[in-house]
Amino acid sequence: MSNPFDAGFDTSQCLIGGRWIGASGGKTLPVEDPSTGKEIGRIARGGKPEIEAAVDAAQLARDGEWGQLSAAERGRLLARIGRAVEDHIEWLANLEAHDVGKPLTQARADARALARYLEFYAGAADKIHGETIPYLNDYTVYTLREPHGVTAHIIPWNYPMQILGRSVGAALAMGNAAVLKPAEEASLTALAFARIAVDCGLPDGALNVVPGLGEEAGAALCGHPGIQHVSFTGSVETGRKVQEAASRNVIPVTLELGGKSPQIVFADADLDRALPFLVNAGIQNAGQTCSASSRILVEASIHKEVVRLMSERYKALTVGAAIEDRAVGPLISERQKNIVQGFLAEADEDGLAPVAEGQMPKSAPMGGHYVRPTLYGDVDPGHALARDEIFGPVQVIIPFRDEEEAVAIANGTDYGLVAGVWTRDGGCQMRMARSIRSGQVFINNYGAGGGVELPFGGVGKSGHGREKGFEALYGFSALKTVAVWHGH
Repeated sequence: MSNPFDAGFDTSQCLIGGRWIGASGGKTLPVEDPSTGKEIGRIARGGKPEIEAAVDAAQLARDGEWGQLSAAERGRLLARIGRAVEDHIEWLANLEAHDVGKPLTQARADARALARYLEFYAGAADKIHGETIPYLNDYTVYTLREPHGVTAHIIPWNYPMQILGRSVGAALAMGNAAVLKPAEEASLTALAFARIAVDCGLPDGALNVVPGLGEEAGAALCGHPGIQHVSFTGSVETGRKVQEAASRNVIPVTLELGGKSPQIVFADADLDRALPFLVNAGIQNAGQTCSASSRILVEASIHKEVVRLMSERYKALTVGAAIEDRAVGPLISERQKNIVQGFLAEADEDGLAPVAEGQMPKSAPMGGHYVRPTLYGDVDPGHALARDEIFGPVQVIIPFRDEEEAVAIANGTDYGLVAGVWTRDGGCQMRMARSIRSGQVFINNYGAGGGVELPFGGVGKSGHGREKGFEALYGFSALKTVAVWHGH
């Protein structure tokens, strides 16, 4: 078997307690390149024994060298790791492109985002302060923020580097020791990052990485009695299982789940500015983004114009292998491709025809998991295309009459992760921001360039808890109140 890239290390190992070891019985899982559908390597198929060892190693780290570092020392170490990530941008981007199918430009952006998360949390590590609380005159009361202890991190395949950075980076900054279970479809950059971190001097056991199947390694991790906090990003169905498992140990859980995020375009919007956001937020990473803007709500008076302008952009989109660096790469797997095509087939059966599709050049490799980016121009808010998370490069345009109807449509799904509002009317901006049920609302932009400083999370079936920014650090810590009686 020939590899189209050089990983530079044995990918079929777990990192446990600072040592690289294979899974028990030598079990492995295939690594598939979504651009070709071909196997390009193997990763360890870790399970309960590896998780047990990883949690034990993390606890030893908390009780030992890692737990004894000051906040400033943790920050310096994270900063060193972040600089090393910057030095390996091309290597990491190449791994991600072949492992996930992400176009190289997007993969590079994710690697830089990982470095930026580490930079941010390195600087924040010694800036999490407690407070004093006015109380009775013969007491002094203050609060401390302390790490939970050993934290579990189960990250998905769509943004492995970014979600590793925002989750593991924050946990380490607070002094927790981490056990990471990357997605079985996308473990290479997590393993590569772990090697970078070890080379930078991260103490043994502070970070442990166990690739494997969700029902084996993932289930063993989130239900382990030695875990004090679980961070999970993924599907609603799996999120329920994670929360149920963690509830047996009565520990906090951060869940970042699905989305059906709207961008709402009013008649006075600056369409020249809005159009790139309207399209790119739906097709980035082939639409495999929890915060993807899959619904475009447009005021009726400009509906036809927006359909025309977005159609022009869609027709210019091209699909291809990750290394070709086109606008849209492949979906992660044949399974995901079939899910997306199922939505398109249902729309066809219901008489919904696309108003525009992207181009599939002949150079797209056979066997790759490609779906043309597809735009629908007038979809009922109750249709599956407008209601359910597709996780593919599919967007729908929905007309609305006024603010009240726009809010009703925007809030008309089970999700509430991100929303965008396009209008020059300041009053409308404020009313919409307050009325939309969502964890983030962007006015005359969408996503704010990623913004590692901006708290991120959802409501409803989009999950609970917050990642990114200082809120993530608060989530990876427990608040302790100390009341000292000293008399008058």
